[in-house]
Amino acid sequence: MRFDQPATTNPIDQGKVVGRPTPRIDGPLKTTGTAPYAYEHHDLKPTPAVGFVIGAGIAKGRVAAMDLRAARAAPGVLAIVTAQNAGKLGKGSKNTARLLGGPEIDHYHQALAVVVAESFEQARAAAALVDIRYEEAKGRFDLAAEKPHAPIAKSDGMGGKAVTKHGDFEAGFAKAPVQLDASYTTPDQAHAMMEPHATIAWWEGQKLTVWTSNQMIDWAVGDLAKTLGLPKDKIHVKSPFVGGGFGGKLFLRADVVLAALGARAAGRPVKIALTRPLMFNNTTHRPATLQRIRIGADQDGRIQAIAHESWSGNLPGGGPETAPAQTRLLYAGEHRHTAMHLAVLDLPEGNAMRAPGEAPGLMALEIAMDEMAEKLGLDPIEFRLRNDTQVDPEKPERPFSQRRLAECLKIGAERFGWTRRNAQPAKMRDGRWLVGLGVAAAFRNNLLMKSKARVKLEGERVIVETDMTDIGTGSYTIIAQTAAETMGVTLDKVVVRLGDSAFPVSCGSGGQWGGNNSTAGVYAACMKLRGLVAQKAGLAEAEFADGQVRGGGKAVALKSFAGLVAEDGIEYGDLDKRYQQSTFGAHFAEVAVDATTGEVRVRRMLAVCAAGRILNPTSARSQVIGAMTMGVGAALMEALHVDTRRGFFVNHDLAGYEVPVHADIPHQDVVFLDETDPISSPMKAKGVGELGICGAAAAVANAVYNATGVRVRDYPVTLDKLLDGLPAVA
Repeated sequence: MRFDQPATTNPIDQGKVVGRPTPRIDGPLKTTGTAPYAYEHHDLKPTPAVGFVIGAGIAKGRVAAMDLRAARAAPGVLAIVTAQNAGKLGKGSKNTARLLGGPEIDHYHQALAVVVAESFEQARAAAALVDIRYEEAKGRFDLAAEKPHAPIAKSDGMGGKAVTKHGDFEAGFAKAPVQLDASYTTPDQAHAMMEPHATIAWWEGQKLTVWTSNQMIDWAVGDLAKTLGLPKDKIHVKSPFVGGGFGGKLFLRADVVLAALGARAAGRPVKIALTRPLMFNNTTHRPATLQRIRIGADQDGRIQAIAHESWSGNLPGGGPETAPAQTRLLYAGEHRHTAMHLAVLDLPEGNAMRAPGEAPGLMALEIAMDEMAEKLGLDPIEFRLRNDTQVDPEKPERPFSQRRLAECLKIGAERFGWTRRNAQPAKMRDGRWLVGLGVAAAFRNNLLMKSKARVKLEGERVIVETDMTDIGTGSYTIIAQTAAETMGVTLDKVVVRLGDSAFPVSCGSGGQWGGNNSTAGVYAACMKLRGLVAQKAGLAEAEFADGQVRGGGKAVALKSFAGLVAEDGIEYGDLDKRYQQSTFGAHFAEVAVDATTGEVRVRRMLAVCAAGRILNPTSARSQVIGAMTMGVGAALMEALHVDTRRGFFVNHDLAGYEVPVHADIPHQDVVFLDETDPISSPMKAKGVGELGICGAAAAVANAVYNATGVRVRDYPVTLDKLLDGLPAVA
């Protein structure tokens, strides 16, 4: 199905199933512990051996010698694979560094070997016996030190430009009567998902099957084939359940490659789960940023000039963190400039983490907007409203398909009680607590990707097969809802099978594109199946409802057409070029700060979202409150601390890398505006999984400023950054 004209009325608009709050159909499997995750396939014969990955003990240099004799002689050891005996390996197109290093070392904890043994304990013990001698080289580990000579990135890493200009920023900024020129920093952050990177690999002749934790099945097949030098049709990837990813499982990682190499060397299935330190240093992370924002406005609060520049670092061949991306689209202003600088750093690979670009970019931009509002003597919401726009500011001839940011801000202000906010900081108290309110806009683009599915009738059941993944987001349920709505059956008559490379290639999970595109692909396949059923029933026009196909005065049970199969997908025309497709929201936060200790407590939060049709309000709300929680972590806790002498993340486990827990999170309210976007897809949906983190951290930081009068521009906002500036205790 080609989607090149705005959607008109279609079966999804019935709203009998789609758009209804629906418990997850995979919930019983997860709550009973019977959902098989990557490491948990216990029925394989022979029983899988266990691999333990050895990561490099230096960040830059080479392996001078590796003595494996003691490890090979250890109890239970079946094989040890290193770069010397692994055979010729390629590098996946989406991998920045080699997944098996040696003798050259690209970053700390780059995998250098895997020890395969009968048990995990034996593999770990033997790995400790491997004696590696290194020749260490000088590395670059400090972004601030590299900033002065960091060049402009070649691109934004996604095929777009690293620099944009509209008008004459320097002249416009110089003429503006009110100016802001401020710098902000965001730290390196870890995905820290619950399920580790894990894989079971099994060779049957020349065919390789892997059960792995991965967000993008087809990408995994392609890069694994390229790495191992195999045809794609010799690789079968299965990932039916994923325990969280946040972008960290978009790409092939070392656990997959080393499980495959270990299984080939041992002659039996091998399972590997990366330890937490390896997850932090061996896989990927959100890169740190240094950001400079300049805003010039007239006395009425209209932005005349805006510039956003960022500096981030990555390994050679890696891309930048796209922090200025949203600034190109979010607020009006004639004179504009954005730029992404990229330093070469010898730290572990920086790559996608939930809302790459917008999450750290809005952490800075939405503080800058508050700072500018204060300079102008305007309420922060009013300043944002005065600079709203219905067109792409860099391409004014290109309108937004839907843009209801103003409504999000106004509805949120009313619901949150914004009028209670005292514009003068540090004036609201509750006993020993200083109380403040903060706001921030939320923005995330709507991304379109091709997606296919296969739908077939088996008895009374509708079977849906697609390689789409469910990373905890509710894909199983919204896909089932789509099929049920389109085919006119109840939800319990739909069976959804996901995460298998034997199924048609979907969009996969990532970038907030999964929900809209995967369901659109399922819709296309269902509409094709409807056509086959109608043709077989001899109906020129057919209605599908209550498990029947009706028309011409007759009704036939859908089960009468058992055996029919249809495969189709969604492909997009140029609507996304003619219209800017984005999602919007407004975040509100109330915090209390201890007037003596500087400890911060988030008291309540609200997100108001405009993101097209909400396919399942239950799981969508879950996505947003999870994202808001990550925003609290980004605001107050999360930071990977770099040892700038040795080039690794010191706090590389969940004991040292702090993330919010349930006790940290107060009541969170979520409001979805009632909207459909016919420009986006036949589903008239967009995405919401990443919108919830965009701006959330800044809302908290702005609330802390309102409570204390202390402006912190370097995340996270920890108490040590507040103490010296707290108002005197009476």
